[in-house]
Amino acid sequence: MDLFEYQGKQYFARFGIPVSPGGVAYSVQEAVDQADKAGYPVVVKAQVQVGGRGKAGGIKIAENADQTREQASNILGMDIKGHIVKCLWVEHASDIDKEYYASFTLDRSAKKHLCMVSSKGGVEIEQVALEDPGAIVKFHVDPTVGITIEQARQIVKDANLDAPALEGAADILMKLYECFTKGDCDLVEVNPLILTPEGKVHALDAKVTLDDNAMFRHPEWQEYRKTEELDEREQLAREKGLNYIGLSGEVGIIANGAGLAMSTLDVVNQAGGSAANFLDIGGGANADVMASALEVINSDKAVRSIFVNIFGGITRCEEVANGIIEAIGRVDISSPIVLRLDGTNAKEGREIIASDTSGKVISKPTMLEAARAAVELAKGK
Repeated sequence: MDLFEYQGKQYFARFGIPVSPGGVAYSVQEAVDQADKAGYPVVVKAQVQVGGRGKAGGIKIAENADQTREQASNILGMDIKGHIVKCLWVEHASDIDKEYYASFTLDRSAKKHLCMVSSKGGVEIEQVALEDPGAIVKFHVDPTVGITIEQARQIVKDANLDAPALEGAADILMKLYECFTKGDCDLVEVNPLILTPEGKVHALDAKVTLDDNAMFRHPEWQEYRKTEELDEREQLAREKGLNYIGLSGEVGIIANGAGLAMSTLDVVNQAGGSAANFLDIGGGANADVMASALEVINSDKAVRSIFVNIFGGITRCEEVANGIIEAIGRVDISSPIVLRLDGTNAKEGREIIASDTSGKVISKPTMLEAARAAVELAKGK
């Protein structure tokens, strides 16, 4: 679950990470009130979960109450890449001497936490990695041991941060790791981490992704759910209890198991197509679950074909086949369905599909063949 900037800064503050004083505003008057509290000059920042706010006019400086009122009026309701600005973060404007980058995430291949620090902050880290990969220092942290202050100091030194920033940055790195681990995050990122002319280091931005699997430990996270931005597909999927992530392609994906679903996205790409979603139905592939999955994917107008990729383990393939046939009788499907069944009782499942007279399901024996068929159908071939 991704947090808004203001939520991320509030989360950082719990762990002692210094952030600019400010507050959230849902109206013009609230923006003025928050600006008065923070102290002028202030920065009025649109709260949307998409990049490019500044270029779109969603981040403005205000020197007084009148300017705050004007900027807040202009930004509230603004459309930034399809995201409507519903609230603002108003904070005291910081004098900036230098901008850096710092983050922690999980490196699954190394099975360790990954720290990244760069002296080149304020721009997309992907751009830095592409143009000057040597400017990013990467350090793997053993999660059973953690990070020491000595290691933090060495990391920021190796990243060529300026001398006045070294101690403050190392301290923030320690607190950022505590936020990452004790706060049950998938990602914590500060870009930029700034050095002020007075030699102070603090987080000017905050990007936080929480680990949904830790929700049971954090009942307070339910407040974040209320503000989470979901498109119509994702909202429908959540209502139906499906593990769904919307993408921008034309091939709808249904698979049983997260690993298989990700592999399905890869093989669709290999076949020359692009996936419209990630949808993992887990171990349940009965008619109700399948109907819900098909309904969600069918609601996406960009979908031109649907690839159902099922490997039968505990779930038997003939049950899946019966579930699909019953589901397509309950949902008015507008796109052709390509089905790959393998595993337990796959032969029986394919026979059931072959006997279906609706003509809506095309069965293929392998994942690659099914992907190719789905991509061809999506392209109208």
